[in-house]
Amino acid sequence: MTEEGQKPHFMGKTKIIVIGAGAAGLMAACAASDAGADVTIYEHNEKAGKKIFITGKGRCNFTNACAAADFFPNVPRNPKFLYSALYDFDAQAMIRFLEENGCPTKVERGRRAFPLSDHAFDVTDALVRHCRKNGVKIVFHCGVKDILAAEVVQGVVLDDGRRVSCDRVILATGGLSYPSTGSTGDGLRFARSLGLQVTETAPSLVPLVTKETWPLQLQGLSLKNVGVRILPRDSSEEKNAACTSDTGADSRKKKGTARRKRPVYEGFGEMLFTHFGLSGPLILTASALCDFHKYEEGFILYLNLKPALTRDQLVSRLKREFSEAPNRELSNALRSLFPERLALEIARIFAARQESGSLSVKASAEGGESRKARTLNEREIEELAVLIQDLPITLTGARGFAEAIVTKGGISVREFNPSTMESRKIKGLYAAGEVLDLDAFTGGYNLQIAWSTGHLAGISAAALKEG
Repeated sequence: MTEEGQKPHFMGKTKIIVIGAGAAGLMAACAASDAGADVTIYEHNEKAGKKIFITGKGRCNFTNACAAADFFPNVPRNPKFLYSALYDFDAQAMIRFLEENGCPTKVERGRRAFPLSDHAFDVTDALVRHCRKNGVKIVFHCGVKDILAAEVVQGVVLDDGRRVSCDRVILATGGLSYPSTGSTGDGLRFARSLGLQVTETAPSLVPLVTKETWPLQLQGLSLKNVGVRILPRDSSEEKNAACTSDTGADSRKKKGTARRKRPVYEGFGEMLFTHFGLSGPLILTASALCDFHKYEEGFILYLNLKPALTRDQLVSRLKREFSEAPNRELSNALRSLFPERLALEIARIFAARQESGSLSVKASAEGGESRKARTLNEREIEELAVLIQDLPITLTGARGFAEAIVTKGGISVREFNPSTMESRKIKGLYAAGEVLDLDAFTGGYNLQIAWSTGHLAGISAAALKEG
C-alpha cells in the first residue's frame, strides 16, 4: 500500500473518501480539497488515471471546447441531468484548470481539446499535482470492499477488512469499459447493495459486428466521407439484407418495413472495415444509439458510398465511366470510383442481386466479375447506383467491454440530486462519472462529463458538516 500527500486529517474538517482515482475521482478530490475538506482517495490500481492514459490513442482528448448549449445534443441519455454540473464546471473551466496546473492545451478540428504535448500523462499529472498540493491522500493498491451506510454514510470497508469512517463518500469507480484499466463494475455492485437502481449496462462507442462476411474481406480498408443510416431490423427483413450475405436473396423487396421505420442514427464521416465487421469514428458514434438488448433482431445499416452525389448525378457518372471503358469487366470499371477490393465486392454483390434468390454471392461471383460494363442496361445502372448509395449491412451486435470506450447504462440518475450529485436516499453518498447512467458521443464529451460531475460532487460533499 502506498500513499501520496502528507497533509494530516484535522478536527472539524469534512472527511471525504473518494473511491477511484480516475478522471471523476481525481477531479472530485481536487474540488473537495479546494473547498477545505480532508480527502482520501482509495484506488485498487498501482497508479492514478489509468484509463486517462489510453484515451484519444494516448493523446487524451480531454474535452470538447464547444459552448454548453452545443454539448447537450452529444449526450444521448439523460442530458438534462448534467445542466447544473456542466454550467458549474464547463470545458473552458477544465482548460483553465489544466493550464493553471502546468499542462498547456490546444484545440483541434471539431473543437477537440488535447494537452499541447500530446501526452495523456500530462493531464493525469496535473490532477495528481493539484491533489498533492492540497494534501489529498491517494492510497494505491487498496480497493474498497463495501460502503457502510444506512440512511447516512458512515464509512467504507477496505479490501483488507479494515473499516474507515468518514463524513462523505464519493463513488467514482467508473463503468465496465476497458477492464484492463481496472474497471470492475464495483460501483454498480455497491449501488445495488445499497438499494439504488442500476439501469442495464452495455458497451458503447464500440465496434459493431456484421452478419455478412463480405465486409471481413475488406479488413483494414478505411473509407472517408461516407454516410450511414441505421434502422431497427425485424424477421421480415431477413431477405432484404440477405442479398449482400453469403446466402443471397432477392433484393427487390428491400424497400420494405425498414424504410418505414425511423432511423436510430444517421451520420457522415469515416469508417473502417475489420475482421469482425465495422469500426471507425462514424461506427463508434452510431453504436451509442444501437441498443441490441432492445432489438434482438439487430439493425440494418445502409451505407452510402457516394453521399456527395445525387442519385441522378451518380447514374450519369456511372454511364460516363462505362462508356469510356466499355470492354472492362464491371469490377475493373468501378475502380475509378472505389478502392480495388471494394470495387470487387460491389461487383459481386450486384451480380448476386441480378441472380435468382437461390444463388449465393460466391456462386455468382465469376459471372459478376467477368461481365462487361457495356452489357449493363439503363435499369441495371440505376440499380447499381441504388446499391452504391444504399448498401445494406446487417448488424448483429457490438464488441465487448474490452473494446468499448465507455459504458452505456449505470446507476440511475434518478437516484441523485443533479444540483449536488448527492444520493436522494443516502445522505453523504455522492457519485460522479461513468458509474452513472451518463454517456456521450466521441469528441471529448465523456471526459468532460467526468470532470463536471466530479467537480460538482467534490464541492457539494465538502460543504461544512452540520452541528
